[in-house]
Amino acid sequence: MSLGVDGVLSRVAELQDALGLNPPPAAPVAASRDGFASALAKATGAAPRGRVVAGPSGGDVVAAARKYLGTPYVFGGTDPAKGLDCSALVQRVYADLGVKLPRNSWQQATAGRPVASLADAKPGDVLAFDSPVDHVAIYIGDHKMIAAPKPGDHVKIQSVYEKPTHIRRIIDDVPPAAVQDMSSLRPAGLRGAAAGGLAGVPYADLFVKAGAKYDVSPKLLAAVAKVESGYDPKAVSKAGAQGLMQLMPGTARGLGVDNAFDPEQAVYGAAKMLRGLLKEFKSVPLALAAYNAGGGAVHRYGGIPPFSETQAYVPKVQKALAALGG
Repeated sequence: MSLGVDGVLSRVAELQDALGLNPPPAAPVAASRDGFASALAKATGAAPRGRVVAGPSGGDVVAAARKYLGTPYVFGGTDPAKGLDCSALVQRVYADLGVKLPRNSWQQATAGRPVASLADAKPGDVLAFDSPVDHVAIYIGDHKMIAAPKPGDHVKIQSVYEKPTHIRRIIDDVPPAAVQDMSSLRPAGLRGAAAGGLAGVPYADLFVKAGAKYDVSPKLLAAVAKVESGYDPKAVSKAGAQGLMQLMPGTARGLGVDNAFDPEQAVYGAAKMLRGLLKEFKSVPLALAAYNAGGGAVHRYGGIPPFSETQAYVPKVQKALAALGG
């Protein structure tokens, strides 16, 4: 017989009492978001394996938006190298943090949850203007916002010049699981279907074994290898990156890889590297950006660096990962 959500949460509460933890009761919204795994984690004092507890913050949104300051306004533009319009800016900023938003401003004005007034707004909230909505911006606090204002202008910080018609909070409406839940990227030993998704993929056994050792998705490793080298263990880039996972010689040495052209060493080294990047950035897109451009660049720009190669690399790997069912 199914207990249902209420029954499960009631049982968790009993477990808490039995263990002597007796924490304060969780708010109903939080309970519905986290579900049984999160509630059980609270009862046992541990987060579910493979799950990142904290998602990006409003401050992360502001930092990601600041890197686009100075980008030209182009109506309909979605490429930062050429120009962005207001809704493309908002969509891009959140995408850099792994959060998907609709493309149009009027759609973004219904995303997340409503905020009552500007006095209640927090950094990272989306401000929408006019009825029907024809402009959006990202609130940064102190009655300031980052916006792509109009043709002939550029992305800049502005005062909130009129009362927004809509204020939407995106970040705390998206639970961490939806933003950067590693459960969908767990190795085969933790998720039985993982290995099946690599049927026919070259070096699948290496991806599975290395993923299990370093707690990194075999599918993620396979996707990186596909984009980096096309599964060619003899590949060498113009920059000097080597092998299946395209490791630079210095990086390879730091990972304990003596021969980057040896597929086994390369895959295990890349898995070790990705584990560290996922732990550091707590986001698959940012970890991929750091794999391509270096962690220092990701920190320096507060998100995916504005390098054309890196901007193209991250979605390519995500597309390859999606094709593998990751």
